[in-house]
Amino acid sequence: MKILVVNAGSSSMKYQLFDMTTGDVLAKGICEKIGITPTSGTITHKRPNADKYFAETPVPDHDAAISLVLKTLSDPVLGVIKDASEIEAVGHRFVHGGKKIKESVLLDDEVLAYVESIVPLNPLHGPASLKGVAACKKAMPSIPQVGVFDSAFYAEMPEESYTYAIPYEWTEKYDIRRYGFHGTSHRYVSQEAAKLLGKPIEELKIITCHLGSGSSVSAIKNGKAVDTSMGFTPQGGLPMGTRCGPIDPSIVTFMIKQGYTADEVDNYLNKKSGVIGVSGVSSDAREVWAAVEQGNHRAELAMKLIIHYARQLIGSYIAEMNGVDVLVMTAGLGENDNLVRNGICTNMEYLGIKINEELNLNAPRGSLLDLTAEGSRVKVLVIPTDEELMIAKDTEALANKFYAAN
Repeated sequence: MKILVVNAGSSSMKYQLFDMTTGDVLAKGICEKIGITPTSGTITHKRPNADKYFAETPVPDHDAAISLVLKTLSDPVLGVIKDASEIEAVGHRFVHGGKKIKESVLLDDEVLAYVESIVPLNPLHGPASLKGVAACKKAMPSIPQVGVFDSAFYAEMPEESYTYAIPYEWTEKYDIRRYGFHGTSHRYVSQEAAKLLGKPIEELKIITCHLGSGSSVSAIKNGKAVDTSMGFTPQGGLPMGTRCGPIDPSIVTFMIKQGYTADEVDNYLNKKSGVIGVSGVSSDAREVWAAVEQGNHRAELAMKLIIHYARQLIGSYIAEMNGVDVLVMTAGLGENDNLVRNGICTNMEYLGIKINEELNLNAPRGSLLDLTAEGSRVKVLVIPTDEELMIAKDTEALANKFYAAN
């Protein structure tokens, strides 16, 4: 079965085409500058063992974007299929499934109506994802469309893990709760960790650290998420590239009283805080570490904050689960930044965590690694994440049910 995975943004559309008989990626790419102007638009298209293809071409809307993707995938020179009829299902990445969507689902009218209704909870990503689905349904009306929701992994956390200590009527009326995000990544790497250990995930306590421009840490016990750092929005947990992470909520009202509007404060906390806000250098950790080497104190402080809050979360989740068997690092920083990994795992012996520092500091970037030092009671793994493959697997399972029923 060939499955197209789509991740639609407001002005972009990422795609990957999988052959699920082998799990191979046949092609992947991205359309950008969608709808910026009537004539703007680009496509970058990659195939294994072939030169990258890039072109500037008008992409006025998401309908045009998916048409361009299908045309490129079936192009006699650039393509990897004869025509779009070879695609048997489309998997869509959604960030937010609200409190009702607890697993990946076929995107029928009822589901899409619910996702539309919770757009106020997810104004940044929700509308774009819905546009991507609409475009794919229009271009490929007869095949199943599947939604894979990042928040679904956390939908059944214990009530005390997702409830905020706010007036309960706010929780009920406005659906304010901890939703959690990056769930598709956390689910993938936790399953891979269990495979590497050769143990059923139902017998393991796992802490997964998805560390990148957006970061989150999750506690996974017996295969189920029991806690996670991101909350009502992707803001919480620990400082990120441009997001503030944990703050006293009174800072928001204090800054509003200083004359900032609510929208201005939201913009500062989402786009001008975190690593770039503290360092004043960049949101890119590589540039910030370079500034650290030049003696920049603010840059050093920014990276220390990431490490500090990650360690704090790991410790609290060990307490919450009464232990941990596996600590997993993934995503941009987790997979590639040995200084961040070293900072997080140093002086954690009391909790059973000890890494091979020499191996960590000399490890190739983006590789599957076992960093567990001799005498460590906890396995420490670096596992490159693959959210698209997780989406493709879920899509294949639901597509098979769809075709069996029809």
